[in-house]
Amino acid sequence: MKKEEIIQEIKELRRNRNAVILAHYYQVPEIQDIADYVGDSLGLAQQAANTKADVIVFAGVHFMAETAKILNPDKLVVLPDLEAGCSLADSAPAKDFADFIAAHPDHKVISYINCTAAVKTMSDVICTSGNAVQIVESFPKNEKIIFAPDKNLGGYINKVTGRNMLLWDGTCEVHDILSTEAVIKLKTENPEAKLIAHPECKAPVLALADFVGSTTALLAYTQKDTAQQYIVATETGILHKMQQQSPQKSFLIVPSDETCSCNDCPYMKMNTLEKLLAALKNGKPEILLSDEVIEKARKPIDKMLEISAKMGLIK
Repeated sequence: MKKEEIIQEIKELRRNRNAVILAHYYQVPEIQDIADYVGDSLGLAQQAANTKADVIVFAGVHFMAETAKILNPDKLVVLPDLEAGCSLADSAPAKDFADFIAAHPDHKVISYINCTAAVKTMSDVICTSGNAVQIVESFPKNEKIIFAPDKNLGGYINKVTGRNMLLWDGTCEVHDILSTEAVIKLKTENPEAKLIAHPECKAPVLALADFVGSTTALLAYTQKDTAQQYIVATETGILHKMQQQSPQKSFLIVPSDETCSCNDCPYMKMNTLEKLLAALKNGKPEILLSDEVIEKARKPIDKMLEISAKMGLIK
């Protein structure tokens, strides 16, 4: 089947089944272009919470689709490829995390949304890179906090807020692999370019950045800022929207190694138009969670959305 025919069939099925397609910025361009909404974890969570659709097709990774199911227990939630996981979520196995919490019973638990539903059930509140600082600051200064699973994001928040949160030792392989040497090389070769970085990157990379922010914040910065060239320290997928919204500007991705000009998340790129069509057509792979997990995991997500709304981070 030709690409145009796949797209047309997706559109017809979406209409007939009252489905919504939610896609992360790291998805391949053709999925971003057909999605009803493209965003980062905070925006996607908000869209999932507010959708009137009967079917949610989540073009992202497993923990994101789980979040949509937690917020919509009575709706059909499908993920084009059920194997689309997340190295960061995998870095915090539920049993090990439970043991970690038990060893620090006087700590509140703030978990980054990039974690499994099981880890969410053990958390007091969830955060995303777009609201992490504000979520942490909603707690008293003297509150003892466990932050998981991303130690790079947690370290960045500690620096920004002056806190001393206890950090779980996890990272995102896509961001953690980006080296200071690669960044310096690009900056030397492109002295007029501004470096913008996601807070999941290592501290030395963040220290070199002209701007640090969530994927949505990085995109907004490139739209409003006056520079004409940017070095982007995050996943390659965001360049599609950056180029669409600022066609007169140029963007350079920080490479993941010495031979590759891309920095792709292998899990995000597992979703394809063909798999998206099959998911819409067959109603699977479906995300299934127990009622108990949904009930427990929803509380910290709702708390995040409540805090974010009060602070004007979402409408």
